Amino acid sequence: MNRRPESERSDWTDIDLLTRDEAYGRLREEIAAVDARLAEIGETGEGPERDLLTSRLRALREAAEELTDEPEN
Repeated sequence: MNRRPESERSDWTDIDLLTRDEAYGRLREEIAAVDARLAEIGETGEGPERDLLTSRLRALREAAEELTDEPEN
């Protein structure tokens, strides 16, 4: 059997539940929701929530960028 070692296998196989496009779309929706929440709390928003949302937004954008190889805004 000609199988690659676990470390060399792609995470994206045809048995995955989401395609890259679907995953990217969901990430974009979540990015928009986090952006909207950050806009709601504004500059005067609570520090811990703002910090958490900013960190989450950064992680979401990085994940979306990995799917498309294009920088996220």
